[in-house]
Amino acid sequence: MGSVRFVFVMTDATADTSAPAATRTASLYRMDMPDHLCPFGLKSRWLLRREGYEIDDHLLTSREEVDAFMEREGVETTPQTYIGGERVGGYEELRERLGYSVTKEGETSYTPVIAIFAVSALVALAIAWASLGTVLAVRTIEWFAATAMTLLAVQKLQDVESFSTMFLNYDLLARRWVPYGYFYPFGEALAGILMIAGALIWLAAPVALFIGTVGAVSVAKAVYVDKRELKCACVGGNSNVPLGFVSLTENLVMIAMGAWMLLK
Repeated sequence: MGSVRFVFVMTDATADTSAPAATRTASLYRMDMPDHLCPFGLKSRWLLRREGYEIDDHLLTSREEVDAFMEREGVETTPQTYIGGERVGGYEELRERLGYSVTKEGETSYTPVIAIFAVSALVALAIAWASLGTVLAVRTIEWFAATAMTLLAVQKLQDVESFSTMFLNYDLLARRWVPYGYFYPFGEALAGILMIAGALIWLAAPVALFIGTVGAVSVAKAVYVDKRELKCACVGGNSNVPLGFVSLTENLVMIAMGAWMLLK
C-alpha cells in the first residue's frame, strides 16, 4: 500500500484577509476662477468619483495660475487628470481611460436620429393617452410620424443656411433651383404640424408627398446608384449622420403620411 503524506502549511493567524485594497487616487487640475468655472473640470471630477477614485483636487483660480500650469506641464488645455503619476489628459481622454464611449469629431453618429424618433414616439403616446384615453389607436401612429417630421424640421431650422448647403450635395431639385433648399424645412414643419392637428390636410398631404418623393428619389440616386458617401442633412447641416437609410426612411414616412391622409 502507498503511504499518505500530510503537508502542513504555516499561516500568519494575525493576517486580516478582509482588509480593503489600496484606495485609487487621482490628481485633477481644473479652472475655478471668479468669471469661469470649467464644466469639463466638474465632469472629470464627477467621473472620477463615480469610479471610486480619491481625488486630489487642484483649483486653478487665476489666469496666471492656469498659464503657469500649462507651461510647466507642456499642455494647451485644462482640465488635466493624473492617475498613478501618469498624465491621462483632458475630459475626453479621461472618459476613454475609464472605459466610457467617446465620439470623435467628425465620427459617424446616429444619436440625434435615435433621440428624435424616441421622443416622437413618447410624445405621440402622451397625446393619444390625453386625448383618446388609450394608446392603441391608428391616430397614435399618425401622431408619431407627424411629430417626427416636426422635430426633424426643427433640427434643420436651427441653421437653415448650413442645412441648405449640405442639402445641395444630393437633392436633385435643390440643385436645379437653390431656393428649394431653404423651403424644404419650412414645408416639412408645416406638414407635420397640420397633420398633428388634423387640419388643412388638403395642404399638408400634398406638401408631404411632394418633398418626400423628391427626397426619396434624390437619396436613392446618390447612395444606391451613384454610390456616393455623404453626410445626411436630415438632422441639420452640421450632423455626422451618414446619408442613406435614415434619410430615405424620413422621406418614405412623409410619402406614406401624405398618401394616408389623402386617402382618409
